[in-house]
Amino acid sequence: MQLPIYQVDAFSDKLFGGNPAAVVPLKTWLSDELMQKIAFENNLSETAFFVPSETGFDIRWFTPTVEVNLCGHATLATSFVIFNVLKYNKDVILFSSKSGILKVRKEDKWLELDFPMQETSISEAPEGLIESIGKKPKEIYRASDDYMLVYGSQKEIEDLKPNFGALKHIKARGIIVTAKAKSKKLDFVSRFFGPGSGIDEDPVTGSAHTKLVPYWAKILSKTELTAEQISSRKGFLKCKLAGDRVLMAGKGKLFLKGKISV
Repeated sequence: MQLPIYQVDAFSDKLFGGNPAAVVPLKTWLSDELMQKIAFENNLSETAFFVPSETGFDIRWFTPTVEVNLCGHATLATSFVIFNVLKYNKDVILFSSKSGILKVRKEDKWLELDFPMQETSISEAPEGLIESIGKKPKEIYRASDDYMLVYGSQKEIEDLKPNFGALKHIKARGIIVTAKAKSKKLDFVSRFFGPGSGIDEDPVTGSAHTKLVPYWAKILSKTELTAEQISSRKGFLKCKLAGDRVLMAGKGKLFLKGKISV
C-alpha cells in the first residue's frame, strides 16, 4: 500500500525554520499500531493523519513514541496541505479531534488556529524538576498535562541547558519555560521540552500557547499578543485570547512531498 506524505515547516515562512511536521492524508483510518510505526519512522516531533468527514476532517497526531491529544504545529501543517496542495475551496477547515472541534481559518498566507484555552494553576515543583531544568524559576504552574515555568528574563530562557535524561522522568507531557520578550516587537518568548513524549526540545509548540496566551494576556493586560518560540529553528505566532478560545496565526512552508510504502 502506498500513501501520500508531505512535510511542512510550520510557524515559519522560511525553509528550515519553525517546526517540521509530517502530514499523511487517508481515506480511512489505519490501525493505531501502523500510524505509530509511521510516526516513529518519520522521526519528527509529530506526524498528523487525517480523514474526510461530513463536516470537514478528523485528525490525529503521533510523536515517535505516543499519540497526543492536541498538536498545534501539525494542525497548521495539515491545514497548509489541505488549502495549498489539495486546493480546499473554503476559507475555514473544521477538524474533529480528541480535544474537540478545532477551526483553522485561511487569511492570505496566514493560517489561524482556533483552539480551546487551557487553564493554569500555581503548583509546587515535582521532585527533580528544578535540578533537571538547571535554574529555579520565579513561578511554577500546572497546566493540564504540562508544567509551565516562568522566568525573569529572556536570557534565562536562552541559557537553559536541561538534563533531558533526568527530565524524562518528570510525570508530564512536557515542560514549558517562558519569559517576557526583550524585543519591543514581541510580548513573550518560550521554549518547550518534552523528553517524556519522545521530544527533547520541540521547535514550536502551538498547544503550549493555549496555556501561555491566557497567562500573558492577564500579566500584560492585553488580549492580542505576539510570541516567539526561541528554539534553534525559531517560530513566530500572532496570538489572541477570545473568551475561552486561543487564536494562533502562523505561516507554513512545504519542504517535501512523496509517497510511503507500508
